[in-house]
Amino acid sequence: MKRTATCAAMALAILSVAIFTGADWTRFLGPNGNSESADKGLPDDWSAESNVVWKTELPGFGSSCPITLGDKIFVTAYSGYGLGKGDAGKPEDLERHFICLDRATGKIVWDKIVKAALPEQEYPKTQINLHGYASSTPLTDGKAIYVFFGRSGVYAYSLTGDELWHRDVGAKTHGWGSSNSPILVGDLLIINACVESGALIALNKTDGEPKWRVKGMKQSWSTPGVLKTTDGKQEIVVSMQKKVLGIDPATGDELWTCEGIDDYTCPTVITHDDVAFITAARKPATIAVRGGGRGDVTKTHKLWETGKGSLVPTPVYHDGLLYMFNHNGTAICLKADSGEVVYEQQVKPMKTVYASPLLADGKLYSVSRENGAIVWAVGPEFKQLSRPTLDDKSVFDATPVPSDGRLLLRSDKFLYCIGK
Repeated sequence: MKRTATCAAMALAILSVAIFTGADWTRFLGPNGNSESADKGLPDDWSAESNVVWKTELPGFGSSCPITLGDKIFVTAYSGYGLGKGDAGKPEDLERHFICLDRATGKIVWDKIVKAALPEQEYPKTQINLHGYASSTPLTDGKAIYVFFGRSGVYAYSLTGDELWHRDVGAKTHGWGSSNSPILVGDLLIINACVESGALIALNKTDGEPKWRVKGMKQSWSTPGVLKTTDGKQEIVVSMQKKVLGIDPATGDELWTCEGIDDYTCPTVITHDDVAFITAARKPATIAVRGGGRGDVTKTHKLWETGKGSLVPTPVYHDGLLYMFNHNGTAICLKADSGEVVYEQQVKPMKTVYASPLLADGKLYSVSRENGAIVWAVGPEFKQLSRPTLDDKSVFDATPVPSDGRLLLRSDKFLYCIGK
């Protein structure tokens, strides 16, 4: 009888882990950095009255995306300063929050507070008011969680919220604020500290010790990507104004450089096999660069360039096509091998979009800042499936996150779980 009870308990524990672990969303744009999920049955319609499993008010504002691990959700926020143009408050009251929520109920389990390193970028007089002081998405390797708070530094926490280490990566600020999210390459935590120190920095994930630093990052709010060359080697690809770099993750050495987009860059570098895709849209452009080169590869490895691009949202690659939903509410589809435009469709009134599309179960999910969402079909023809809205007066900047057949939608004030 005792053995039966023990076996039953073990089976229940294994089942519990399986329920959550299979759909863990461990970093910005998911574990592979491609914003594609294997989740099935995600809802394609919702409102304030239907398909809201739970809604949790967060202890502060923010634009970062939640991540999931097991039965927990982790997300960041800020409070005390910069909560509205009318009454910004005092900079000395600015605090960052690292928050853990129960994945099933949305209940806040704990809230770790970090006092901001000052002076921070002023809120009322700059463009930081568009996204605030908590725009970098956390990352977890399943053993710890890593959080980037701009000039306040990089923090590592245990899964129970204990601080493991803290590392300063620069003290500069910018009128547009800081937004890049960390990535992991092996045991190295990669931070694009363009704003804070003009550098790409690799930290040992165990103790935060710097391993290498690449200087010269300019006008880059872009989270780096990682590609695998045809001989199986990894390269970190980072985009900045006018230039794309290929970096050896082991040493930080520059492997190659390519002519980039003559504009600041925000969207994450995405990769498929040995090709990196880079986009920007103030001067609209998207380029494709093949990895594995050496030196200046502009003439040898730059595969194509088109005059279509995305200002803030990151594109999604799927089955030979690139899908993007630009900041101005335009759905764009390009052929990934040539840059040829497959379609371009304006969707009204989704006039301002910062969130990147999520691809799951043959559907794309895009969320606008203040005009609801759109669910659209994967394929060479634009097909709108639904236009859900929560009728929420807050602002949605975060990319939707899949969570075991449900969706997590984060606004600047609330975290929603959408599903049945």
